[in-house]
Order: sequence, then structure tokens, then C-alpha cells
Amino acid sequence: MDGAHDLEEAYFERLKTSETWSGIPTRPLYRPEDLRELDYGRDLGDPGEYPYTRGVHRDMYRGRLWTRREVCGFGSARDTNARLRFQIAQGVSGLSVIDDNAGSLGIDADHPRGIAEAGVQGVSVSSLRDMEELFDGIPIDRVSVAFDISGLDCIAWMAMYVALAERRGVDLASLRGTVQNDTLHFQFCGYGDSCPVDLGVKTSVDIIEFCTRRMPRWYTGNANLYDMREQGLDASQEIAFGLSLAVAYVRKAIERGLAVDEFAPRRAFYCSAHVDFFEEVAKLRAARRLWARWMREHFGARDPRSWQFRFGVHTAAVSLVPQQPLNNAIRVAYQALAAVLAGAQSVHCCSYDEPIGLPTEASQTLAIRTQQILAHETGVGRVADPLGGSWYVESLTDQIEAGARRIMEEIEQVGGMIAAIKSGWVLAEVEKAALRRQQEIERGEKIVVGVNAFRAAREKETPGGVHVSPPGQGEALAAAVRDLRATRDRGRVSRALRALSEQARLGEHENVLPSMIEAAKASATVGEMLGTVRAAAGHLYDPLGVLPPPEL
Repeated sequence: MDGAHDLEEAYFERLKTSETWSGIPTRPLYRPEDLRELDYGRDLGDPGEYPYTRGVHRDMYRGRLWTRREVCGFGSARDTNARLRFQIAQGVSGLSVIDDNAGSLGIDADHPRGIAEAGVQGVSVSSLRDMEELFDGIPIDRVSVAFDISGLDCIAWMAMYVALAERRGVDLASLRGTVQNDTLHFQFCGYGDSCPVDLGVKTSVDIIEFCTRRMPRWYTGNANLYDMREQGLDASQEIAFGLSLAVAYVRKAIERGLAVDEFAPRRAFYCSAHVDFFEEVAKLRAARRLWARWMREHFGARDPRSWQFRFGVHTAAVSLVPQQPLNNAIRVAYQALAAVLAGAQSVHCCSYDEPIGLPTEASQTLAIRTQQILAHETGVGRVADPLGGSWYVESLTDQIEAGARRIMEEIEQVGGMIAAIKSGWVLAEVEKAALRRQQEIERGEKIVVGVNAFRAAREKETPGGVHVSPPGQGEALAAAVRDLRATRDRGRVSRALRALSEQARLGEHENVLPSMIEAAKASATVGEMLGTVRAAAGHLYDPLGVLPPPEL
């Protein structure tokens, strides 16, 4: 009987591999002698103490739980505002907003090639008017907001958000939140040509400088380890590439004239929590230790806050699959647990329908509830670093840190991350890693339930349904931008854009954000503001080469 044979085979089933997801060999048992070289004070320390392996705060979640966010953005600003309000009603403790494809390209919703991309994969925000609608009824002085935006439009979003705060009479010093602001990693997200490397880094440093001096409670950038991991990198590569991105911004900010201890305490990181549970816990602990050591050894940082690796976690969307989608909720729960046991400062849980489309209210509610159950029912927050001292976890932490440091030193040898990106070295490494991961799955060396094992009959529909964009969405968004252009004070817009252009032409160390804030207040669009800065830097006004620059 086939059934009897299958049952017997299942009974005697063994693990396919003894390696971690990243290929680190493991033994069946770990003992004290595996950590002979470990020195508690030097390599671990108590939570809240250098090198912060065990956490950046002594009491961790007893002092304050991690921020529970769900990335949000689709359709119009009004659509996303409604979902943000829904999230607040469901109990999130912070907001997270992502831009659409058109914005990521740095173009407006009415661009000839932007109409089809408007409101897709994020919210369409083309002007301050959209920003006002996005946060209508939301007290921005009392809520932490994260902008998951890394393209050139990042600086335009900051300009519009500051303009919104000033229009509401909100003190900029009271604003809490984070802007991703990692234009370098954007080279690997499909939008690279829209964000020239040098110009992107320059505007990133503009944001760092402005926020450091005007918005002391705002995190000036999140080095995006997460998107790099989504490309197929392993755990050590994720840390090394991500920390090297951060190092590049630190260097550029110092060149701008900022002291390292002036801005480094408000830098943060955006990490992945993948499927290999213990490896992910160890990876995040290793990242904390490596960053602390790197900042002290390489930059001479003296403020302990400059050594601290503060990070948010996004559960690994790349690990989710459209087959048997409810299984994704289980994957996400384990990943969120790893993030919390590793001491994350904030967590976003993917919705189970992420491989299929944007989340529905039902799937996003389940993602929110996953975090709430984790926070309030499981007891994982009672003790700081509860896996610290595990011979297995500490051994993995050491190995991942050592691997990451080797890669970082290799990047330094080729001239740092900016040079490594320009030379094509980083892209080559990313492509090799992605191919290796896919081949491992196709060969059955890595089991993905529902894909290469434990497959079910073809499913006819997604449980809970799918998010469907309304017909004509792009054209409606384009019409709104055309209406803005027709009704605004054109003279004021032209004067503001001329001032922005003049500011941008003054050189690499001249901050354009103040002029862009004034342009936003004048109702200049994102495409106009970014096009002006692009042209002043010697690039095409329109990244797609369709629209000519306007006469100012």
C-alpha cells in the first residue's frame, strides 16, 4: 500500500540538512568547551552595556514594549489614511507608510508613464495636499511615524512632512519617527536609474544634517538590511552589506562637518527576520556587537548611544509563498518571535497574503494580533535576552559576526560601499547569492512547505479574499494632480523652484531641504522638486527622459 509506505517513511523522516539556512554547519550538541574563548565582559556584557550583544537597554521590554507597526500604503492618500485609522483602532503602537511605484521613480501621478504606477505597492503622494490628506485626523506630534521610503523622493517626503508640521503649528522638536533614507540600497530595488548614487547620498546627508539640528527625536536614517536580505543574501551578508551601507553615510556626514557623536545616536537599522529561528536570533545579536565595535574602533565614537545598534524588524516576505497562504501566518509568527527574542525595537509582521497582493483588512488584523499575542500572552518580554548564554546561540553569534566582519573588511579593501556599488561588485555578490538560494530550493536541499514538499491540491481562491484596486485608480490620481497644477499660484511655485535650483547648484555640501520645504508649501509637486534637484546636479530632469524641464 502506497499509504502505508508513505506513513512509514514519514515516521522515520530525518532532517534534510544539518546546516543553517545560511550554510553554517551545526553539531547535534553544544557544550561549554565550544565557547572557551568567550569572555562575558568583552563579548557579551549585560543588556544596556557595551558591546550590547544582549540588548541596548538593561530592562528591555519591561521598560517599554517594542513598537508594533504594519507597513501601509495603497491607492490615494485618502485610501491609506482610512487604513491607518483602521490600524490605530486595532491597536498598533506606531505607523509605517510606504510610497508607490511612481513616487519611488521620482515622478508624479500624472506623468505619462506614472499613471499605471500611481497608487501601486504604496500610497500616491504628489504634493503637500496629499500629505495633508494622508495624516488627516492623525496627531503627528503624538504618534511615531516611520517612512519606509529610500528613493530620491525620500527628501521630498521629509520636506512635505515638515511643511505639514509647520502648517499645523507643531514644534519640529516634538516629532517622533524614522525615515528610511537609504538611497544606496535603492540601487538593488529595481529603481536604481532614478536615483543616481552620488546625488542620492548627498540628499541622504541633507536629511541627516537637517534632522540632527532641527528634529532631535527623529531617527535620520535606517540602513536597509531587510531589502538586501530579500535579494537572497545569507545572514552574515545581510549584516555586512547593511552595516557597510551605514558606514558610508557616517563617513559622508562627517565630511559634511557633523561630529560622529552629534548624529550617530539617531541612526537606526531595518532588518529581516528570516525562517531559520536560532540563526536569526544570533544574527541580530551579532549585528549589535559588530556595530558597537566598529563605531568605537573605526570612528572613535565616545557617546555610548553612538555604539548602539537600534533596529526594527520586518518579517521576511521573501520566505512567504502563494501556495497554501495560511501557512505564511505560521512562518510570520516564528519570525516575529525571533525578532523579539533578539531584542528588536520595532516589528512589522507581514500579512499572510503578501505573496499574492496588498493586505486586506482581515489579513492585516491577523498580523497585528500576532504581535499582540506575542507581547501579552507568551511572556517573551519578561526577561532581557533570554537565549543569551545558550552555547548554541552564542556559538552561532560568534560565527555570524566573524563572517560579517570578513565581508565588511573586503568591502573596505575595494574602497567602501559606494565604490563597491559603482564597480558592480555588490550586485555580482547579490546575484550569486540569489541564484544559490533558488537552486537549493529547486534541488530540494531546502524544504519550503507547499512548494517543493507537502504540496496540496490546487487552491481556487485565497482565504479571506484579496485586495483589489478600483478600476481607473491611476487616472483618478493623475486627474487630482492636474487639478492641483491648474488651481495653485503658478508664480509662487516658479519662485520657490528657482530658489531650490539656486540652492542645489551651490555644491555638494549645501543642504537643499530648507528650500524644498518652501517649495512644498508653495504646492510644488514631488516630480517638480526632484526634477529641479536632478537638473541642478547635471542629470536629466525627468528620470525616464519623457518630460522636458519647465521654464522657471
